[in-house]
Amino acid sequence: MDTYGKLYLIPTRLGDNPPLEVLPISIKKTIEDIDNYIVENEKTARRFIKRVTPSKSQPSLKIKVLNKYTSIEERNTFLNPCLTGISVGLLSEAGCPAIADPGADIVRLAHQMNIRVVPLVGPSSITLALMASGMNGQNFAFNGYLPIDKAERKSKLKSLERISSEQNQTQIFIETPYRNNKLLDDMIAILQPNTKVCVACDITLPTEYIRTMSAKEWKNKKEDLHKRPAIFILKKD
Repeated sequence: MDTYGKLYLIPTRLGDNPPLEVLPISIKKTIEDIDNYIVENEKTARRFIKRVTPSKSQPSLKIKVLNKYTSIEERNTFLNPCLTGISVGLLSEAGCPAIADPGADIVRLAHQMNIRVVPLVGPSSITLALMASGMNGQNFAFNGYLPIDKAERKSKLKSLERISSEQNQTQIFIETPYRNNKLLDDMIAILQPNTKVCVACDITLPTEYIRTMSAKEWKNKKEDLHKRPAIFILKKD
């Protein structure tokens, strides 16, 4: 294992701001040293690498694409360079790899292959939103996407509200950006008036908006969230 390459989990930006405004210099140094990458989208990955290290040779990059179309057989070969002493970088489309991200499958594979996993520091919209929400940061759950079906979504929101109260647990979830406004409308209509709701969108960007209020207060304070990456959090005391 000591002669194996490592799997580096390399965070990316949450939006189109200068990389080193939100990423530590260690990210730049790591990208300078690595030519093998596993990414969700080759075009955006190459653009990100070029923004971080403009002098890096693009033809030298060896990129494997990990998405819903990647077969298990293909995915299982992505870390083979590590077996010959070559390190590999795992990039997310936004934020931290393997957090609400398909990269978790690669990390699991690395452990199975006895390859050292090295997580690097960078922005996570989930944790940044929780930090700024004023809600319980010692007991929380990330629920991914809520159901699209109206009845199922209503049931899920009521269930999360009940759990948050019974277990003193903050509930975090996301939505496809073009449905953000509808989700907030549903939350206002379905949740109890005193349930706290946090909306955190465009995190780390100049247009960043983070606000926590009761469901009742949100009725009189609507922010246009359409097509803006957002995190939603609720907590009933």
